Amino acid sequence: MSTNLQRHELTPPPLEEAYWQALLQEGEFAEPVQTHSDIDPSGDELFENGHSHDADISEGEQDDWDTITELMERDEVVTLPVTGYNRGGLLVEWRSLRGFVPASQLVNFPATAPLNHRRNALAERIGQSLSLRVIELNPDQNRFILSERAARVEAGERAQILTRLRSGDRVTGSITNLCDFGAFVDLGGLEGLIHISELSWGRVGHPADMLRRGQEVDVYVLSVDRDNSRIALSLKRLFPDPWKTVNDRYIIGQTVQGTITNVVDFGAFACIEDGLEGLIHVSELAEGHFLHPRNVVSEGQDIQARILSIDSEARRLGLSLRLSN
Repeated sequence: MSTNLQRHELTPPPLEEAYWQALLQEGEFAEPVQTHSDIDPSGDELFENGHSHDADISEGEQDDWDTITELMERDEVVTLPVTGYNRGGLLVEWRSLRGFVPASQLVNFPATAPLNHRRNALAERIGQSLSLRVIELNPDQNRFILSERAARVEAGERAQILTRLRSGDRVTGSITNLCDFGAFVDLGGLEGLIHISELSWGRVGHPADMLRRGQEVDVYVLSVDRDNSRIALSLKRLFPDPWKTVNDRYIIGQTVQGTITNVVDFGAFACIEDGLEGLIHVSELAEGHFLHPRNVVSEGQDIQARILSIDSEARRLGLSLRLSN
């Protein structure tokens, strides 16, 4: 019983499925690259271990799954040879099993370099041996995922981070992966997610617009789900909500400087300060008739506008380019 309790204390729960879906959808490469293995680099084949999902696992393979599961539960570091690479990372082998090391889990990987440099960096590691920790294991899905980053911390440290973190904490981490719905942050061998809605009080088109892989960031801990190993993080909570003090800083009729952030059929949105965006209704864009708001303004254009209305509770700001009215 005590051994099982020790293992539970050492091993953090599996990473959330969103991480792997992000890896599949985004990958480390936006373009397909040559695959140096017998693995198709698309879809779940990133995690394939050399046998069909429908095929029966041999007795030897089952023994290997059982043994690697024990190593994961003890949070042990394993040294494995790199046998190939594909669009998302490196392929390694352990006995009869083939493992996958996502590029975002490699140490000193040129994540922001041009595509061909990143591809070459992966190819150069073939034949090398890496010290790794298992971070995801699912025999039913042939999923055997390892991390070089996680191997740099002491045994049990990742589980300790999960136990120690509390909502409201401020911690430092590094960006490991960027996807449509947010950014993943390495907190010391364990990753948390900044949802795109928590990146800024203002509009964010894609996390890559404001963050880069490898960047060190201070983050605010929103919540910790220890059962599912989910850590929700925020960047914007480190700064005051500009809508809470908007009435202290602006008045109706005031003229402000802004930048057009989005143009739609019914008007245009303009940012007058970080996190504070207002709507210029189509009727307030210009005098006379025009086919579309894009005939008057364009995204990125600097403008001078007049404040028509302020609703801090609804987070709405009405603006006008018709300064004479």
